[in-house]
Amino acid sequence: MIRTRNAVVFLAAVGLLALAGCGKEQKPDNPGGAIIRTTQDPNGMRGATLDQPYKLPAATLTDTGGNAFNLVTSTKKPVTLIFFGYTNCPDVCPTVLADVASALTKLDESVRKQVQVLFITSDPARDTGPVMRKYLDRFDPSFVGLTGALPSIKDIAQAVGVPVEGMKKLPSGGYEVGHGAQVLGFGKDDKATVLWMSNAAIGDMAHDFGKLVDENQ
Repeated sequence: MIRTRNAVVFLAAVGLLALAGCGKEQKPDNPGGAIIRTTQDPNGMRGATLDQPYKLPAATLTDTGGNAFNLVTSTKKPVTLIFFGYTNCPDVCPTVLADVASALTKLDESVRKQVQVLFITSDPARDTGPVMRKYLDRFDPSFVGLTGALPSIKDIAQAVGVPVEGMKKLPSGGYEVGHGAQVLGFGKDDKATVLWMSNAAIGDMAHDFGKLVDENQ
């Protein structure tokens, strides 16, 4: 669906955005129907800016240390980045996490300290706290890993426009978990107005992370 308003063109996300996901089967990055601005964002963001922001639900999950973590009350920093994935993901998850970590290193330390990264597992059956902690430490020890009951995780993901599918068995006997590969950027109002696709440039993410921090002082 394409529509025009005040000389700005928008695309409905379903079926029209770049595809990403784990394994061979590719899934839309943002199939939740959000309207994404395709012209240059007037605020200077380089990611995909949302005309209809996602509101972060006040749901409680469990961090890698076994502690309760509420997505609203436990996020104390001005900017929160959220990514759904799983530690056995063969390709996209490690690439996205490495890109986010690399983008953060491009920021001044004072800015970087104001950004919190949350990794919410889409595979809680295998992703225990210790498993996630060891995995995330490969990218950045400050990344917070979160788990919980799969239905709760799916509800949270749906609320922010990220698909999380069930298990798909592999010929090897294992399984993979389909999920959206976008990174969502939330401000201190717990709303996401920008997201980055799985193929976003590291420099663009670094630019936007810094801008989000500036806007949320």
